[in-house]
Amino acid sequence: MDLTAITLTELRYLVALADTGHFGKAAAKCFVTQPTLSTQLKKLENNLGVQLIERDPRRARLTAVGQQIVARARVILEQIHAIGDVALGQTDPLSGEFRLGVIPTLGPYLLPELLRPLERRFPRLRLTVVEQVTATLVDELLAHRLDAALLALPIEEEGLETLALFDEPFWVLTPKHHPLARRKRVREQDLEGQTVLLLAEGHCLREQALSLCTQSRAEVAADFRASSLETLRHLVSAGYGCTLIPELAVPRLRDPHTVVRPLTGNRAHRRIGLAWRRTYPRPEAVSSLGQFIREQALQCGVGSIRPSTMAAVEQTQTRGGVR
Repeated sequence: MDLTAITLTELRYLVALADTGHFGKAAAKCFVTQPTLSTQLKKLENNLGVQLIERDPRRARLTAVGQQIVARARVILEQIHAIGDVALGQTDPLSGEFRLGVIPTLGPYLLPELLRPLERRFPRLRLTVVEQVTATLVDELLAHRLDAALLALPIEEEGLETLALFDEPFWVLTPKHHPLARRKRVREQDLEGQTVLLLAEGHCLREQALSLCTQSRAEVAADFRASSLETLRHLVSAGYGCTLIPELAVPRLRDPHTVVRPLTGNRAHRRIGLAWRRTYPRPEAVSSLGQFIREQALQCGVGSIRPSTMAAVEQTQTRGGVR
């Protein structure tokens, strides 16, 4: 076994193969030819003296020892990545590569307001955005495939820190001739007995809306579980019930057949924040990004955090190492 002969390139190829499960796709991801990638991985196996990959014509699978080595390879590559980031961050905290996750009920409505100003403020930042549901984003964070994630709080996950950014109010979207459409505002208790459409399982907005519906004694529509807010809009427009939507989505979900009304009550909002690994080497980057997102949210009219909860927010920020 010659460990000194192992290269970072070989580890990158192995991780790419683990992520794609296919030699051709892994080669494309690494911008090399398939024979080059295959040769380097075979060399890695020879140097380690173990078989890392089960090869068949359709798919490449890692052996048990291969899976263990990939897990360690990810950590090594992350640390190499961190060395460069630490050096770069001495002069510009939010620069270099940054991989940001975002939940689907936030990304389409906040990112268009965020990305161009972010490019102008931080021209040396190379941002990659990944849109997934909360559970997947948490897994990606813990696997070192994301640097931070923009999602709804709270997140109770050992190994992660969070930073609260702003509270986003909920609105009620109803058919045009729905009884609630006649109100200027809808109270939580007004939802009692109303049919409410929800997103499918896996979306954090579903869990928040479900909790609110339970407290308000609303009737959850069991026959429909939408995959997006856009699908919910079409169902509401067709008269199947009403739904809850976050405020940033309101301008993009209006149509002639629906009405939106602000929802009032103690649970009529969600808290948006950033999550990142406790061991992440660039907390200054998270702080800079969080402050910038707060500024942009203010411009969109949703930048405040309710005063009654500011103490908890400050405690969360301090625990996460962000001042």
